[in-house]
Amino acid sequence: MLRARLTLLYSTLMGGVLLLFGMAVYALVNITLIGQVDDLLNNTAQEILEVARVDSVGELTILHLPPLDMATNIYVQVWDREGRLVSSSLDREEFSEPLNISGLTALETNFHSIKYHNAPLRVMSVPLSVGGRGAGTMQVATSLTVINSVREDLLYILIMAAIFAVILVGLGSWFTIERSLAPLDTIVETAEQINKADDLSRRIPYKHLANDEVGQLILTFNQTLERLETIFTSQQRFLADVSHELRTPLTVIKGNVGLMRRMDALDEETLASIDEEANRLTRLVGDLLLLAQAETGKLPLQKEKLELDSLLFEVLQEMHVLAADKIKIKLTEIDQIQILGDRDRLKQVLLNLISNAVQYTPQGGEIFLSLAKKKKNACLIIRDTGPGIPAEDLPHIFERFYRTEKSRTRSKNAGFGLGLSIAYWIIEKHKGKINVESKEGEGTNFEILLPLI
Repeated sequence: MLRARLTLLYSTLMGGVLLLFGMAVYALVNITLIGQVDDLLNNTAQEILEVARVDSVGELTILHLPPLDMATNIYVQVWDREGRLVSSSLDREEFSEPLNISGLTALETNFHSIKYHNAPLRVMSVPLSVGGRGAGTMQVATSLTVINSVREDLLYILIMAAIFAVILVGLGSWFTIERSLAPLDTIVETAEQINKADDLSRRIPYKHLANDEVGQLILTFNQTLERLETIFTSQQRFLADVSHELRTPLTVIKGNVGLMRRMDALDEETLASIDEEANRLTRLVGDLLLLAQAETGKLPLQKEKLELDSLLFEVLQEMHVLAADKIKIKLTEIDQIQILGDRDRLKQVLLNLISNAVQYTPQGGEIFLSLAKKKKNACLIIRDTGPGIPAEDLPHIFERFYRTEKSRTRSKNAGFGLGLSIAYWIIEKHKGKINVESKEGEGTNFEILLPLI
């Protein structure tokens, strides 16, 4: 469970931090207390050495020990170099052994924490010398009972504080994580409802949520749902349009075949109709295949240096044949322009746009073509004097199967609504742009921008 894992993680991290902090505090307090004890022992030793004397043969004689209040727990022993106890603040009969036997042979002042008669002591051993030769050792000690008690109390406090802190952090983390991750439950619930009901219109409530990672996740999830709904709706419309486009020519073909069977004779007009509808099906399947390959990236463009003006002249000659005496196609401006592109695909775009203009421009109308440089782009304009495109249709004309003709009974020369989608894809893959402006009754203007070499 994510909440439990995150809570355990935060609690463990807090426990680790408190452990390191407690160890540092404990070590610092211990060093400080021991340092104070060592200073006390050192000061006491200095006071004793100020009154120490030697006799005529160089033996140690302690004339006077400083007044040692028993409440201070200071104990002193002086040993000569032969290991005899010369002076002591303790009862010699009861405490006849050295406070720290290893300290008697030390060559330098040293400190040790020991057990003496089961009592914890801190012992300072000071080597004594007379005339440059060793004369004995003085040992000054004090009890560590109070310090040990302080250390135990401090350790207990640190442990209990760490335990309570980890518990509080664990509880706080649990409730904070519970509140922060609560929207994830909503995401799961919404996703399950979508799966059960196949309803992509559902959205996760986003109001009053913090603008954090979870909020961004919900926003992105809602955007994904919106995109999926759009794609799903488009797919449904696409399937409906494909079904209709396939059904119409198939119905015509089937009807004509049935007619010839009943007549038991071949009719040239009927065969021509069948051939025409078969050609329509071939074009439809070809366009669909082209779009499918384009969307899956399996339709690479064969780009090479291309004289765009030469390509336009070639297309213009073919369109003159299509236009015949119905309309006039005029070339208003042309410039020598070289681009990097796929000749066949760009020719397909020009043929599609100009043939559309020819088809929808009424007899006696005109189509104007121009090719010029516009900043760092080649600008190709195709303008007609046709009926124009309604404003509500302009944003959708590059969508598949979208046609401004709303009726299902269109002229048999009408296209499938795929040409502009293919043209848009080809121009986009050339890193260009295709723009359209149109007003009803005034004609349509297509502008194609392609980057120059």
